[in-house]
Amino acid sequence: MSKSQFCPVSKAMEILGERWTILLIRELVLGSTRFNQLQRGLRMMSPSLLTRRLSMLVDEGLVIKRKIPGQKGYEYFPSESCMELLPVIEHLSQWGMRWARGQMDDDDLDLDLLMLHLPRNLNCKKLVGRETVIRFNFDDVHTFPSWWLVVEGEEVDVCVHEPGKEVDVYMNTSLRTMTEIWMGDTSYKQAMADKKLTVVGIPLLTKNIDSWMPVSAFAGIRPALGCKR
Repeated sequence: MSKSQFCPVSKAMEILGERWTILLIRELVLGSTRFNQLQRGLRMMSPSLLTRRLSMLVDEGLVIKRKIPGQKGYEYFPSESCMELLPVIEHLSQWGMRWARGQMDDDDLDLDLLMLHLPRNLNCKKLVGRETVIRFNFDDVHTFPSWWLVVEGEEVDVCVHEPGKEVDVYMNTSLRTMTEIWMGDTSYKQAMADKKLTVVGIPLLTKNIDSWMPVSAFAGIRPALGCKR
């Protein structure tokens, strides 16, 4: 007679416990569907490992792989069982904000990840007109220091090359400052008062930046007492 016991945590970890798997699921449930989008959110993960993890999740029924119509390549969509992990991802994020937030050093600053998450949370309904172009100039970034968000309706394109469109709002800052705003360690208003952020453009947008330019959904969570920072 077997002495082992069924443990749902153990069974779940057989699927989810490999390195990068939870972070890959994070990207999937937040809306990334293309391989290059997943790579942007997981830039330290090798393409070959990403391919293997996706194949494993497809085999386990957490991911649905579909051919892109009229194109080469595939898209990846979270299944129902994968979407049920969204509260797990949210709770891990909350726990990390409270208990695992050390002082950010330069290795923690990830421009690609920041510019992946910002457009996901942009409040497009608060923008003006059919199209809005926002340009970021990061004074502490040497490779691709300028980024553009081109917003048309609810669609947001991210560009690292001049899109050939008139800019409505310029945001001049550092990657560190923008990350601190995103994480809730400072605010847009405070960063501007401290002259760490300059916003220039349409007054209706520059005066109400908090209403349309997002911060993390977990920005209000403060570190727990005793958490090393």
